[in-house]
Amino acid sequence: MSWGRLVVLLAVVGTLSSSLHYYLWARLVRDASLPAPWTRVLTIVLVTLAVAMPLTMPLSRVLPRSFALPLSVTIFTWMGLLFFLFLGVVFGDLFRAGVAIFDRVRGADVDPSRRLLIGRGIALVTGLFAAGVGGFGIASARGSVGIKKLAVKLKRLPASMRGLTIAQITDVHIGPTIGHDFIADVVERTNALEADVIAITGDLVDGSVDELREHAAPLGKLRAKYGVFFVTGNHEYYSGADAWIAELGRLGIRVLRNERVTIGDEDASIDLAGVDDFNAKGGGHGPDLPKALAGRDPSRELVLLAHQPRAIAEAAKLGVGLQLSGHTHGGQLWPWTYMVYLQQPYVSGLHRHGDAQIYVSRGTGYWGPPMRVGAPAEITHITLDSV
Repeated sequence: MSWGRLVVLLAVVGTLSSSLHYYLWARLVRDASLPAPWTRVLTIVLVTLAVAMPLTMPLSRVLPRSFALPLSVTIFTWMGLLFFLFLGVVFGDLFRAGVAIFDRVRGADVDPSRRLLIGRGIALVTGLFAAGVGGFGIASARGSVGIKKLAVKLKRLPASMRGLTIAQITDVHIGPTIGHDFIADVVERTNALEADVIAITGDLVDGSVDELREHAAPLGKLRAKYGVFFVTGNHEYYSGADAWIAELGRLGIRVLRNERVTIGDEDASIDLAGVDDFNAKGGGHGPDLPKALAGRDPSRELVLLAHQPRAIAEAAKLGVGLQLSGHTHGGQLWPWTYMVYLQQPYVSGLHRHGDAQIYVSRGTGYWGPPMRVGAPAEITHITLDSV
């Protein structure tokens, strides 16, 4: 990222951070009229967090991990709490508005003592709500990743290949708060499935190869009968895609860049294709599904690895039987789930799109806040069957 774009990004994030923190301060500190020491302390804390939030991501890239890890954990955890505090304050404002309308209808005067009581009540309930939901979210995100079993029927799957299994990992986000131990556990749980194919559908990393090589190293132990395959996600392009493509190759992972391979034996097989991330462009990168499918026998079953679900529109037109995607994290923090629909046609689960099917994983790791609410992480164990 150029310095110019970095400055603009920091300015935008800084403005948003300042606005959100001021809103929280106004509702949870000022309107609650807390005793002077508490008001002073909470004001200093909120100002510090407002300044630190936009600086954390660039600082985490340059500071030693021993410093970057506690900084990232603190600020990203706060980011999640900020989201739930914001929701609580918004509902609190709606409650205030309802009370004001009720008073106006019945012609009652404004009661300062009741207004203070409401302000303090909203602050207390909002704080308890954010702490409770945030704590649950942390436990969900940082615990062992669950295995989700899924059966998918495909029209062109050869009868002799019924029961072919694919283990899907996606959106791990090795980086500021996810490291070696988390990855080692994911690798162990994935290998225990003894899948025929392992598919990693992008957003594996958040940082350079030099920063994260030791944390990504356990991926070299992934094992599957027909191989381990990877396609890029948008975060690979923030982290040095070419370097990571080379590193994953060194670890024995086949990176599919607008190409396809044969899965199976001489007697029966299917096609597995993979494309670059939907938004990748320049430097020889960018999705090109027609290139991946050039010369393909259309009677053969075809599974596509594509990071973003919106690739399904083209995939369905070109004969893909099943697309495996990630990117959405299933929303990660409910009700953010509904915002994801503004960009992607599907957020999680198995769906039919025309003659094709698409499965969108909720993701294996997380991004930003080390929390998951209403969207538990998963390693997906997919079993293919014929219709």
